[in-house]
Amino acid sequence: MYDAIIVGAGPAGTTAALYAHRLGLKCILLDKSIFPRDKICGDALSGKAVRIMKELDLLDSVEQLDGSEINRITFGGPSHNQFDVHLKGSKVNQHITKGFVIPREIFDNYLFEKAAAVTETRQGFAVKDLVYEHSRVAGVKGKTKEGVEEIVKAPIIIGCDGANSIVARKLGLYEMDMENTAVAIRCYYSGVEGLTDQIELHYLKEVNPGYFWLFPAGEGKANIGIGLSKNDAKKESRTLRQILDEVTESEYFRDRFKNAKPLEKPVGWNLPLGRSHRKNHGDGYMLLGDAAGLIDPFTGEGIGNAMVAGKYAMQVAAKSKNTGDYSEKAFSKYDQLLWDEIGKELRTSTKLQSLARSSFLLNFVINRAARNEEVQDIISGMLSNEIPKEELSSPLFYFKILFS
Repeated sequence: MYDAIIVGAGPAGTTAALYAHRLGLKCILLDKSIFPRDKICGDALSGKAVRIMKELDLLDSVEQLDGSEINRITFGGPSHNQFDVHLKGSKVNQHITKGFVIPREIFDNYLFEKAAAVTETRQGFAVKDLVYEHSRVAGVKGKTKEGVEEIVKAPIIIGCDGANSIVARKLGLYEMDMENTAVAIRCYYSGVEGLTDQIELHYLKEVNPGYFWLFPAGEGKANIGIGLSKNDAKKESRTLRQILDEVTESEYFRDRFKNAKPLEKPVGWNLPLGRSHRKNHGDGYMLLGDAAGLIDPFTGEGIGNAMVAGKYAMQVAAKSKNTGDYSEKAFSKYDQLLWDEIGKELRTSTKLQSLARSSFLLNFVINRAARNEEVQDIISGMLSNEIPKEELSSPLFYFKILFS
């Protein structure tokens, strides 16, 4: 009945559904939640997300959603030195001129409604297992919100169901790789001072080797949080909530939070980082987004990579429908397309994350960037995906950053 089953209706799944419709594929989109629903996240939409929204003719309406338009990124170092990467007016970045911070409850619901207009959807459907025919995955078994067991069949299963993906678990591909997983905590605040058109990433001694983020989320609200590798968090005597309190009460940030009020209890989640190239496809299936471990190790952003994965997965699915070939070999094209686009960026971010473990080097680079527009433009181009990927993998790239 269906060409593909998409499990999970976050940005990866809904993007996949929208591209599937364009390519003439009949899909069903399943999610255990009822929309709108919250998703713990930093809420930032990067250059890649903006590009995908342009391709899908969604950008004009996304701009009307409640949230904040972002025109610059502020990086702060352990010594509280900082510099701005301007999305507009950069010598390198001529294409992506803005980003957004939109709470996921709003953004995901918007994408879900767009997908639901062109694709069959089932909310409140919890996938519990995979169905096999002739030793190949051929569908999913789950329960409706009324508790009724159902089986849905299709030759392609698209796993977009997050860091704790049931699809990945049932395929034996779930990884809790401590070295390549981060843990983060988010809290929405009102009344934070200094919110304008910037997102801020601060690499502080209180959080080393992680980071503190501070993002304007619209209507006077801020999304703030702490990110730390799972290994480092386990070694900490402090909880992430204690670290967050320590940062907001520190001498440097105290004034910005003097009139601030938390709007929720801080909530945490795991981030599977793209430090390693995980298996993301096989006979009859592809994994996307957090289920495939595609989060940027340096910035923690994952929405853009998830949406890119949705695009390529459906291009490959459309070809497989035409050829009748749903094998691992056929789906390896998805892996190739995806990692050709994001692989070198993820490797670069992995190197930058490693650099961030050294307060000395981090201070050195941020001081250099604060004084040197060329270094700012290099980092701007890297973040906006406008620097050629070959340059990102060259030692000369890092030489430029350190010694320009």
